[in-house]
Amino acid sequence: MIQIVDKPIETDPILRAVDSGEAGAIVTFSGTVRNNARGKQVTYLFYEAYPELAGTELEKVRKEALRRWPLVNVAIVHRIGRMEIGDCSVFIAVSSPHREAAFEACRFVIDTLKVTVPIWKKEFYEDGEVWIEGYCGEISQTSP
Repeated sequence: MIQIVDKPIETDPILRAVDSGEAGAIVTFSGTVRNNARGKQVTYLFYEAYPELAGTELEKVRKEALRRWPLVNVAIVHRIGRMEIGDCSVFIAVSSPHREAAFEACRFVIDTLKVTVPIWKKEFYEDGEVWIEGYCGEISQTSP
């Protein structure tokens, strides 16, 4: 399951997609919008994507995780559009016969997609906004 959605992420269908009698572990990662970053109060976020390419790149990340670890399945859902504090922006579920592989693969998926997938985040503050670039959260452009 690879999806880019513009509505709140529903986690139950994602968990069902990776569940299997072969799985002894299901590890999840839920990225949520926090109220602060770089010493500023965040009021909301906006995610933008190139959906066709983003879907292709997410599938590449999924396949690489399945190649590297003995997994049962991997699901990745990323939300785009405006998100309020506390909203889920990305949800990843990884199932495996054993927990170690599931934990490692889940971390690989989030770390890799933040670098390789064309999805961009803009943080909004009371006094302006800024596009955030890549895994390290480098500022790419500011607005007054």
